[in-house]
Amino acid sequence: MVLSLPVGCTTPPLPHPPQPLIGGQEASEILKRAEAGDPGAQNQLGVFYSEGRGVPQNYLEAKDWFKKAADQGHADAQVNLGTLYSLGQGATFSDQMALFWFQKAAEQRNALAFAKLGMMHERGRGVPQSLVDAHMWYNLSAAYGEKRAAESRNAVAIRMTSAQIDEAEERAKKWNPKQR
Repeated sequence: MVLSLPVGCTTPPLPHPPQPLIGGQEASEILKRAEAGDPGAQNQLGVFYSEGRGVPQNYLEAKDWFKKAADQGHADAQVNLGTLYSLGQGATFSDQMALFWFQKAAEQRNALAFAKLGMMHERGRGVPQSLVDAHMWYNLSAAYGEKRAAESRNAVAIRMTSAQIDEAEERAKKWNPKQR
């Protein structure tokens, strides 16, 4: 199942000029590359703004830069943008928008996106709560290198039957981004 943007969830960008970077030469170079359309630099600039690293912390600014990179298919930016929606930071709180962006990144086999989807399914955020689906996503995340995902998977497994665990593991083995 591919998630599409929910009806009415397109928010026009707010007209605000980028805040000046105060982080020196590195930040200046990243800004130049970001303004030239480099999605990696746009994502990094979004991280700087979301963390207040070298610039004043500004989630609206972070969202704008993450969105530019996410629209170009940058998986890390898609996860970062989804995270802002899931927390309501710089973007209107929206589990549906968070799921949309996490799914886009998961289609590129992004380990953190898998973990975020696991969390959404475990907690029933924007989707029906499903420990089987949560286990599957955490399992994929761990397989793709997200170290904390195995802990989350194991914590979910404690609340599952052996048949549910078998089903989740089978789903993880068969998962294909084109099927979602």
